[in-house]
Amino acid sequence: MAARVNLFSNPTSTAARAAGHFGLASKTILQDSTLPAATQKLVLLRASQINGCGYATDVWSKNAAHAGETSTRINLVATWRESTVFTDAERAALDLTEQGTRIADAAGGVTDEAWSTAAKHYDEDQLSDLVMLIALINATNRMGVIVRQRGGDYEPGRLG
Repeated sequence: MAARVNLFSNPTSTAARAAGHFGLASKTILQDSTLPAATQKLVLLRASQINGCGYATDVWSKNAAHAGETSTRINLVATWRESTVFTDAERAALDLTEQGTRIADAAGGVTDEAWSTAAKHYDEDQLSDLVMLIALINATNRMGVIVRQRGGDYEPGRLG
């Protein structure tokens, strides 16, 4: 099944320019944040899995491996609660990611407990970056799912 539309086929279109801004914002966080790079990739991968975005799951699993992440950790991201391979800080980021991604499923949104736990591991700037990263990947995932952008062909290292 082919993608419904290529958002980037006309580089001067409004959609392509707007998507480019999403990319620039994500790139800024990925490059400039003091949030650990491994944590960033785990967060991006987990949100993409939850959202069912094949393209982004392909991108972030391959980028994590390309950056030296082990196949065990990449394979266990979907079951991080039942795994022993993630640090307490990573677990806090993954919990915040899940709750922030599943806002529509939980009337209360992100719990105070999840926020408090994340705040024990990350400073205010890192928490702000984490919030932006979660929001951006969720928006990006939704674009990919709506247009049915397929995963599998991504070459590691092109994005983040």
